[in-house]
Amino acid sequence: MSDGDDSRTLERLVAHCLDVARVQGASACEAAASLEAGLSVGVRLGEVETVEYQRDRAIGVTVYFGQRKGSASTADFSDAALRDTVDAACRIARFTAEDEHIGLADPERLATEFPDLELDHPWAIDPPAAIALALRAEAAARGADARITNSDGAGFSSHRGTRCYANSHGFVGTTTGTHHSLSCAVIAGAGGAMQRDGWHTIARAESDMESAESVGRRAAERALRRLGARRIPTTRVPVLFAPEVARGLIGHLLAAIRGSAQYRQSSFLLDALGSQVMPAGVTVREEPLLARGPASTAFDGEGVATRAAELVSDGRLQTYLLDSYSARRLGRESTGHAGGWTNVLVAGDRDPATLLRGVERGFYVTELMGQGVNLVTGDYSRGATGFWVDGGELTHPVEEVTVAGNLRDMLLGIVGFGNDIDRRHPIQVGSILIDRMAVAGD
Repeated sequence: MSDGDDSRTLERLVAHCLDVARVQGASACEAAASLEAGLSVGVRLGEVETVEYQRDRAIGVTVYFGQRKGSASTADFSDAALRDTVDAACRIARFTAEDEHIGLADPERLATEFPDLELDHPWAIDPPAAIALALRAEAAARGADARITNSDGAGFSSHRGTRCYANSHGFVGTTTGTHHSLSCAVIAGAGGAMQRDGWHTIARAESDMESAESVGRRAAERALRRLGARRIPTTRVPVLFAPEVARGLIGHLLAAIRGSAQYRQSSFLLDALGSQVMPAGVTVREEPLLARGPASTAFDGEGVATRAAELVSDGRLQTYLLDSYSARRLGRESTGHAGGWTNVLVAGDRDPATLLRGVERGFYVTELMGQGVNLVTGDYSRGATGFWVDGGELTHPVEEVTVAGNLRDMLLGIVGFGNDIDRRHPIQVGSILIDRMAVAGD
């Protein structure tokens, strides 16, 4: 089915749900439907392990009877199933408690412009070609060095999806987008020790992806450089987070300023609006309309228009991330964040080697493990691997240590951002250097 067919189908389905809800007496209603199709393959040691086609579909309906709300969903797009789904939502609404904050987004905040964000780049790739790509990546990794002794495999996926959201204010918005990815992970061995690592590329368009050979070589390089890893004595030193783990620090900041965390009083940045949450001079910017961006969209999950904004300016928090419900709970207006943030960018002007040279003794983190993050208190403690820094240079790989601190102190303790920005994911940031953290080892 073509993009146009998918869009028209979904628009017809959500319109039908809204009509049925009106007939049932709902004072307001909204519906969202999606269709997604894709191909995924996996190989290991030169052999095909998996070939999967996916085609998923779903439709969800929410109805309002005054200040009562009910929701139901289905994967069956038949008229009878849609009527049953709306009926179920209406029955639920009649038994729920009233909540003065629920309801559709304010009509004046709904999107009216839908620019082409260049999100849709279909790749007409068949299973043999997809398998060949994965095999090339794995072959490049295994052939990079004799110390690559085993493989965790390589995988390729290509997905395309269409989503339509509509509500009884008359809003209808439809988006279609693609995501393509290629990954590889291998095991390096020497002297009885083994280390595993990998690499991946992901993009909206095939032309923006790294080559299969590049992915394989990066995977091998990352595994090889971990050979000889050892523990270090417990200490407090500067910690440099590599880009692929640094984005997690910014993710914790974003999670702490979500409206739900604020009104539930479950954030280490509670009531922090306008206060210093990062060093002076730091800007964290959201760009929802970024062309080919991994999370670009002209409207959020409620149809509210998204807009570029500085979330943090000169180190001070400028806004919370609010949907309509959390905005009403906090006496504010929606910021277009129903469903979460979009593309978040943190500029960096320091070469990572320059950041490293400024560290006399420290720890360079390349991988984090575990879930030791408390977003209520900000307490942070995670297993880590990486490299010891001595005299501004990486000296030897490190494993089986824990990095610990408090997120509020960590964010305020940032002393530099690298220009090695990882643009594969919605949070786009380079290396982050923090002035001092506890590193627990022997």
